[in-house]
Amino acid sequence: MLVAVTDILEQLSVWQAVAAVGIGFVAGALGGMLGVGGSVIVIPGLTIVLGPAQHLYQALAMVVNVIVSVPAARRHYQHHAMTPDALRWMLPAAVVFVMIGVWMSNLAVFTGADGELLLRRLLAAFLVYVIIVNVRKLWHESRPHALAETQPDRIGRFAATGVGAAMGSFAGLLGIGGGAVSVPLQQVFLRLPLRSCIANSSAVICISASLGAIYKNATLAQHNESWQVSLVMAALLAPTAYYGGRFGAKMTHRLPIRQVRLAFVALMIVGAWRMAGL
Repeated sequence: MLVAVTDILEQLSVWQAVAAVGIGFVAGALGGMLGVGGSVIVIPGLTIVLGPAQHLYQALAMVVNVIVSVPAARRHYQHHAMTPDALRWMLPAAVVFVMIGVWMSNLAVFTGADGELLLRRLLAAFLVYVIIVNVRKLWHESRPHALAETQPDRIGRFAATGVGAAMGSFAGLLGIGGGAVSVPLQQVFLRLPLRSCIANSSAVICISASLGAIYKNATLAQHNESWQVSLVMAALLAPTAYYGGRFGAKMTHRLPIRQVRLAFVALMIVGAWRMAGL
């Protein structure tokens, strides 16, 4: 492992290493603030800096998602932003379906350059939907008599389970935290405020991304990638991602909700553009 670490670090130029550290902080800050884990920054960012390697980046991004989400979830918990009734059903479903999603990502259809591009474009297509949902909310919030977001009286168990299943499936398949999926779905189907959606996503990612990362890294060899490279790269991003996650989660509860949503939409546009290969 020590030999692998030395070899990997020697292959990186100084600017690539610095860029990777910067990517870690940006991914942590936006991931912590928006409850998306950080993969939508890590995967496109590393693709720009180091070149395409989709399965490798998905594996290390899942590790980074855990590092970002743990301090973020703790901060959201301190602000009482989580919804236990939703988490009770979302978490088990996400754990089961993240494993199914990783299994799907290893299928033959997603191997090779064409398969990796297909994975990226699947993520891009969903992010377009996310953008549309939140732009509509921005429009309604700008109206003079827009109502403040409030917690619903009751959370539907089947709806929450479905949100968790969708979150886990996309997270495992695309190597994302799952917040890009669960945040808008919670808004639409559970009628939760944006800050609660972000907090719930961060909590679920702590567990689902941990299991997904173990599974994805264990199966990297079938894509001619190394789990050692994945873990070394994740360790390079980890320190700044951790502190970025703490900072971002703090900003969720300090910035006006409209600014949080604007940042979320901007992030989704960049992610969709890069993942589509445009």
